[in-house]
Amino acid sequence: MRLDDLALRALSQLEATGLTRSEAIRIALVEAASRLADKRALAAEVAALENDDADRAEMAMVADLMESLRAPR
Repeated sequence: MRLDDLALRALSQLEATGLTRSEAIRIALVEAASRLADKRALAAEVAALENDDADRAEMAMVADLMESLRAPR
């Protein structure tokens, strides 16, 4: 595996915490994969909510209520 300067600096920071090189790389890979999975799950949830007509109607009602409660300008 070849690392560029940015990756080497990041690896050095992780190693400075007491992690071995192997531990640092393993943790970084697992955490990066987890973040990607979280982004995909969030995107799927957003898509589901955007396609939920009842939820969208409720959001519109809440927005109208909040607007009616706002102090006049």
